[in-house]
Amino acid sequence: MKISARNQFKGIVSKVNEGAVNGIVTIDVNGTPVSATISMEAIKELGLKEGSEAVAVIKATEVMVGAGGLTLSARNKFAGKVAAVEEGAVNDIVKIDTAIGTISATISRAAVEELGLAAGAEAVAVVKATSVMVGIE
Repeated sequence: MKISARNQFKGIVSKVNEGAVNGIVTIDVNGTPVSATISMEAIKELGLKEGSEAVAVIKATEVMVGAGGLTLSARNKFAGKVAAVEEGAVNDIVKIDTAIGTISATISRAAVEELGLAAGAEAVAVVKATSVMVGIE
């Protein structure tokens, strides 16, 4: 699968919680759950069920970054260390090494400065389940 999204994590579906319109698909990536809220139609079309292979896809612009203790409603919180910060004129790309792999986040340069993000700093990549797409190969 070739797409422009920077964050693509292969794993195994560990749970499918079906609802009337949407369902929550949990993908185990390196022992860490990644939750995706997608339509029941998509779940059926992709043939997603426990044990099937799937790819969690997250656009870098959908990743929020936090520092310190966070209590949030977002289902996906991946703690790690900043591997690199690529500076831009307005936005920076922050790469965070986590248990599921390196997550890229596109956030404002002001936020990078306010949070003190630099290589080696601890950070948390935060992604709402509704921002996670699911693909199969």
